[in-house]
Amino acid sequence: MTHPPRPRQQRVADTLHRLATDVDAWVATASPAGEPYLVPLSYLWDGETLLISTAATNPTARNLRAVGRARLTLGPTRDVVLIEGAVDEVEVSPEVADAFAAKTGFDPRDQRDYPYFRIRPTLIQAWREVNEIAERNLLVNGEWLV
Repeated sequence: MTHPPRPRQQRVADTLHRLATDVDAWVATASPAGEPYLVPLSYLWDGETLLISTAATNPTARNLRAVGRARLTLGPTRDVVLIEGAVDEVEVSPEVADAFAAKTGFDPRDQRDYPYFRIRPTLIQAWREVNEIAERNLLVNGEWLV
């Protein structure tokens, strides 16, 4: 059974709730040659950006450093949030590192050479069924549409 489409404002609220409460996302990157790589990673949402961490030797870290872009997805296929964003490697304050560890249950500071990457969304889309695809864009060029 297909439910009626949610208004864009409701989808924004649902998306912000998911960003704040979900712990993991699928993170897709590509090498400079275009070789794709997909991995699940935990994240911290600060209200504007997502913070992730992974081993510096992993393809994800190499791709993020080289290309500076990522695509993430949250949720199941019938309630998906898709995020594209620009990525920067960052140093974080002890308070942010503590918040990341508390939310994710993983503390990169306990590992060897696990840099943090901040993802600034440039596009966020959300949809549940085909009837929401036409208005799936919620954030475009870094600006919310509602």
